[in-house]
Amino acid sequence: MSNQHLIITLLCDDRVGIVQEIADTITKANGNWLDSRMLQLEGKFTGMLSISIAEEKVNKLKEALEELSNTGIEVLIENANDYEPIVSGKVLSFELIGADRLGIMSEISGAFLERGISIDNLETHCSSMPWSGSPLFEATGILMAPENINTEELLDQLNEIEDHLGIDISVTEQL
Repeated sequence: MSNQHLIITLLCDDRVGIVQEIADTITKANGNWLDSRMLQLEGKFTGMLSISIAEEKVNKLKEALEELSNTGIEVLIENANDYEPIVSGKVLSFELIGADRLGIMSEISGAFLERGISIDNLETHCSSMPWSGSPLFEATGILMAPENINTEELLDQLNEIEDHLGIDISVTEQL
């Protein structure tokens, strides 16, 4: 028998023991926890994880995960088999920092979209500037760009966005 890969998305009010509850549920169904991203946002626990499980055990696991709704955990389960990357080519990383303002991610993601760049990993954070207490926005990410991307044109467009929004953006190619 072959294994099935599932992506599980979770959302609930944050409380102690959520990860243990999820881990126990997966283990009891003989699932193998692979990759995950979990965090607390504004009092909510949110998580995504990838698991591997024997095909004949999938339904048992899905039923057990759906029972978590009785404890207030919303669960979404998707099949992850036969994944094909949206974009393949150059791997780029980016960092952005500047005064928080409306539309930063819209403008940045729009510039990436225009060039056929996929955002593979994105983390953002809002805090306060140490010298003024004003809101500070930071973002880091990993991008997949087409092999033939004109990085000079991308950097020119990002420089325009920097000037317009008063932020700093750096993009580097990963080796």
